[in-house]
Amino acid sequence: MMDNFKKDIDIQMSTCIEVFKNQISKIKTGRVSVSLLDGIFVEYYGRKTPIQELSNIIVENSHTLKLSIFDHVVTKMIEKAISLSHLELNPIVRGNDIRIIIPPLTEEKRKAIFKIIRKKAEETRISIRNIRRNANDVLKKNIKDKIINKDLERCMNNEIQILTDCYIKKINDMLLDKEYEIMKV
Repeated sequence: MMDNFKKDIDIQMSTCIEVFKNQISKIKTGRVSVSLLDGIFVEYYGRKTPIQELSNIIVENSHTLKLSIFDHVVTKMIEKAISLSHLELNPIVRGNDIRIIIPPLTEEKRKAIFKIIRKKAEETRISIRNIRRNANDVLKKNIKDKIINKDLERCMNNEIQILTDCYIKKINDMLLDKEYEIMKV
């Protein structure tokens, strides 16, 4: 029973890490990546479709993405979706191709990105700590209901704390890696 409990805690914490990883991977750092356009959708034949399914996206050079649109009918819709996204990009349409030029980062923009990343890291740390708190509450309830004894609770609290420390270290490492990536661009 306690092994499953610990596995559930581990899964919840690793999910938080994956969400954080996905969030910071979408933050542009001045280097172009195809994943930059993840999460941008276009209404295509009545359903929201990711632009990756409507075009071939390639990294043309270190500052330019090129989208080769499969169906010219959606070119304007894709351009509009990219323009209206939170990424603050200005697509350039030439025929069935769209080019997106990523400007180099200014010092002001770097500081703004650092704030965003640090805020997301802190939110993830809080989520990890909340999972720990909820797990400890469950253990206290199990003691009250006499499902487990005090020794087992103490042991499980220690194991949960070790998991928490491990995941918080992962968050801090990912944060440092992303900051380094932004600084070297």
